[in-house]
Amino acid sequence: MAVLAACRSEPPPNILFILVDDLGWADVGFNNPDTFYDTPNLDRLASGSLRFTNAYAAAPVCSPTRAAILSGKYPARLATTDYFGAPQPDGVSTHWTATKPLLPAPYVDRLPLNEVTMAEAFREAGYVTFFAGKWHLGPEGFWPEQQGFDVNRGGITRGGPYGGDRYFSPYGNPRLEDGPAGEHLPDRLARETVSFISGQSEAPFFAFLSFYSVHTPLMARADLEEKYSARAASAPPDQWGTEGDRRVRLVQNHAVYAGMVEAMDEAVGTVLDHLEETGRLANTVVVFTSDNGGLSTSEGHPTSNLPLRAGKGWLYEGGIREPLLLSGPGVEPGVTDRLTTSQDYYPTLLALSGLPARPEQHLDGLSMLEREAERPLFWHYPHYGNQGGTPGSAVRSGRYKLIEFFEDGRLELYDLETDVSESADLAVARPDLRDSLHAVLRHWRESVAARFPTANTTPGV
Repeated sequence: MAVLAACRSEPPPNILFILVDDLGWADVGFNNPDTFYDTPNLDRLASGSLRFTNAYAAAPVCSPTRAAILSGKYPARLATTDYFGAPQPDGVSTHWTATKPLLPAPYVDRLPLNEVTMAEAFREAGYVTFFAGKWHLGPEGFWPEQQGFDVNRGGITRGGPYGGDRYFSPYGNPRLEDGPAGEHLPDRLARETVSFISGQSEAPFFAFLSFYSVHTPLMARADLEEKYSARAASAPPDQWGTEGDRRVRLVQNHAVYAGMVEAMDEAVGTVLDHLEETGRLANTVVVFTSDNGGLSTSEGHPTSNLPLRAGKGWLYEGGIREPLLLSGPGVEPGVTDRLTTSQDYYPTLLALSGLPARPEQHLDGLSMLEREAERPLFWHYPHYGNQGGTPGSAVRSGRYKLIEFFEDGRLELYDLETDVSESADLAVARPDLRDSLHAVLRHWRESVAARFPTANTTPGV
């Protein structure tokens, strides 16, 4: 198994963190050679990176994962467990969840300002910090410029590009000036990142490129939609399964989504090419990942996550397992199956930069530089997802994963080493393992003061 080498580069390395919204584990060529989508720039990055095959998002939806990345803490510890803007328990009466058997747990709808974010840690160490793209971590006053970023290009309250012409200029975004009519948002965010990097000649930089892509609304450049429409004509036709009460897509052939994936890949290439052409790539740590699984059970059902089960909004692997690449000084290229999660980026990037750990802050993260420890990973999503998922928690320990569903108390147990598709529930066959993992999960929830849904006593429910 490939490992990281703990060494400090001189001068200190730059940091480029690339986060894609709703990108599935199987959407990229370096994980899935049979993917319908072309990702040549990411595949090129992967060839010189450490690729993680067991990387996870902290949550099956966006805001909790983003808060975990920047804070180094589990969403359950911060109570930031749902996407910001989802209904609180006292606000479901007019929501589609009004007749569900449970009321969602109350949650915190902003990244608290008293958290020392990863950006603040790097800025304190002399880095110039930059953010571009999707934020979705609270209302104005909690935007990137209040959370450690010197420059903010496009990071606001909204979770998608819902202003103006959405993915095309005019953007209607108070932190991103409109470009020429028809300018494409992924390309604009990449060029903003290049412009920032070009202006840094003295201090090292910490640049966080957070694409709005490939989140809905489903919109692609006309040339790319035409390309993939032609490809789809000779691809397998739509095939559907069921997940709960939802249809789940089983084939990748969505031309518009494919165009969005490729445009994102081109934008990544724009930034990587600039770093390479200016000789800065060799001293830049690059992270590439996603905030949750691909969207497969609602809102257009644009992608399939097979062989993983379900997708965004679910605690099955399709909702939480992520593509992850890490490259740069101190990183040995290769492939690793080590378990890692969103909270681990904070201590890892500090270590790769030669900066001291902040264990009081990245309380739930473990540096990937350290010898791999036997530790379980946890998820707590006490909400109903727009994509059909129901309130629950999960734990992965080694090869095994346990999911608890709060509506009926059901426990499901899977051996991910032999059953990555989570098709063979072992809960009845392995009661000893089921119960021991359940005890571990309950203890963890107590330790972080996790919040829980409550019974919905509305008449007629």
